Amino acid sequence: MTALAPDTLRGLPGPLPSGESALWQGSPRWSALAVQALHLRALALYFTGLAVFQAWDAMSGGTSATPAAAAAWAAGLGAVVLGLAGLYAWLAARMTVYTITTRRIVITTGIALPVTLSIPFRSVASAAVRLRGDGTGDIPLSVNERRRLSYLVLWPHVRPWRLGRVQPMLRALPDAAGVAEILSAALVAAQAAGATAPAPISVEADAPAPQQTAPGFRPAAA
Repeated sequence: MTALAPDTLRGLPGPLPSGESALWQGSPRWSALAVQALHLRALALYFTGLAVFQAWDAMSGGTSATPAAAAAWAAGLGAVVLGLAGLYAWLAARMTVYTITTRRIVITTGIALPVTLSIPFRSVASAAVRLRGDGTGDIPLSVNERRRLSYLVLWPHVRPWRLGRVQPMLRALPDAAGVAEILSAALVAAQAAGATAPAPISVEADAPAPQQTAPGFRPAAA
């Protein structure tokens, strides 16, 4: 594994300790984050349906507005909501940095208030990679942490709807399969050094998944 040059690192609260190297850094793809976390397509369908309903209601005499004006009001509201959602996704992706080092995974995020979550490899019970049809993917992490992780503070970098046992997640990664290989190799190397137990990475796919050859991978259970 090739370490990143220290002067190229970003998003970390400080220099890495002696003996620890960064293996990979990246951020979510904002467009995928908008669709997957903020449900941009569902919002677009909702406001399209609302515009059609408003026009039909006006044609039926339910309102004094013309059908065009009624539909334009709903469409305008939808454009504002979709624009704000897209802007939030862009800012969230821009302000998020995922880091994999030889000892841990670091999630740095936060638009107004920066938040840094450091997950040592010894705390990683298991990991999975979900490959999506648009070429992106997610890597949720099951962690053995005594401290309670906050779903709201970490959102959208968490596995959806896992409120009781929060699972941090590297989300909307442009090359999730490649990142999973780096993480898997780092976990195996840490195990060989006696720093952690193995954490197999399972593979889930919305589209046919490519063959995975990195150590630690196993097919996800059906």
